[in-house]
Amino acid sequence: MWILYQIAHAALLLVAAPLLLILRGRHYLPTLPGRLGGHRGPVVRDAVWLHAVSVGEVAVAATLARALAEDTPLLITTVTPTGQQRARETFGEGTRFAGRASVAYLPFDLGFAIRRLLRRFRPRALVLVEGDYWPLLLRHVERRGLPVAVVNGRVGDANARRLARLARWSSALTRPLFTAVHRFGVQSARDRERLAAAGVDAERVTVTGNLKYESPEPVRKPELELRIRRLAGGRPILVAGSTMQGEEPQVLEALAALHDRGHTALLVLAPRHPERWDPVARLVERSGISHHRRSDWDDDGDGHGEGHGEGHGEDPVRAPETDILLLDSLGELAGLYALADAAFIGGTLVATGGHNPLEPARYSIPVAVGPSMENFRDMAAELDREGAWARAADARELAEVWRRWLEDPAAAREVGDRGAAVVERNRGALERTLEMLSGVGIP
Repeated sequence: MWILYQIAHAALLLVAAPLLLILRGRHYLPTLPGRLGGHRGPVVRDAVWLHAVSVGEVAVAATLARALAEDTPLLITTVTPTGQQRARETFGEGTRFAGRASVAYLPFDLGFAIRRLLRRFRPRALVLVEGDYWPLLLRHVERRGLPVAVVNGRVGDANARRLARLARWSSALTRPLFTAVHRFGVQSARDRERLAAAGVDAERVTVTGNLKYESPEPVRKPELELRIRRLAGGRPILVAGSTMQGEEPQVLEALAALHDRGHTALLVLAPRHPERWDPVARLVERSGISHHRRSDWDDDGDGHGEGHGEGHGEDPVRAPETDILLLDSLGELAGLYALADAAFIGGTLVATGGHNPLEPARYSIPVAVGPSMENFRDMAAELDREGAWARAADARELAEVWRRWLEDPAAAREVGDRGAAVVERNRGALERTLEMLSGVGIP
């Protein structure tokens, strides 16, 4: 069975490879050695292995890692290049984890690649952040007798349907995913019920809450913030963060509608994926809205980096007509929400399930989202119930929400304060998660 699984997995990789190389080759090709089990960086052994798929999960892993004993060695793996970069920024040289943390890619679910990683690092435990279940990986970990736990686990709608279908057909199809996991710490009772429907024993599942409420304040860059405030020139600042394909045209339409109503504002537009920075820049240029790119500035935002797009070669501080700053950088969005008069969370006007709304909410920033928040269902339900954000179905409604908040800053602040109160009220997941992990000998 395992040989057939690996053949099928390898075949899917070969079929997908040409498309990935065409669409994202610049980002994914350099990652291939790591995905085959190779590694060139520092090697820390006998580590607690934290597996985090992408940027959001890396933030959760960092929250957990900060709560462990300071001498705990760590192995951090990711799947996406953006997650890998964030992990290196969080756990690499110059951080509090330097010297006791290794950062690597999770190998493909192929026996030789997994064995290479396990032989090199020899981890003592595996913690899956939010649950990223690879059957062969879990089999190899189980055979080595490592304790395995899931933290901040969730089971989305699509995964719930898929797991329930597999469980109905045969429990043998879901058993390899879950038998190696000793304890599941999940975000909500719904996640616990969905794991039970997939055949997971109830005594192995604990509702610990959402660790995203526990994340520390993001690193902020005062020089960059000053530059953006000067670029705004006293105008309100709107931040549209983690936007996905199909959303940027709607955000630009909302901004244009605000301008038509006499509300000038600086929009900080932050696409979710680096490979989309250039296409979004071309879209903004075609729109005719004056803009600048973050990559025109050096790391401190002093305006002396290479230029791209409109305003090439200019210091944007001397370009008060600039209406959009394209944030084509990693690791800066979360801190820049603190500058916003209002924010929009991407992945919500298109059906992708949404992104984390807590980053602006922690600063009492009023947040607008679209209808798609399935990835944060319980969080969204509470924010809806408390009136702690606003929903917008399309560009017209987003423009209307932003207009209302710009015209009534006191009302906007009330919405933001309710969001911050929701964040504060839901803390406590970290303590429950650590208690759950200690029950299976982690760390």
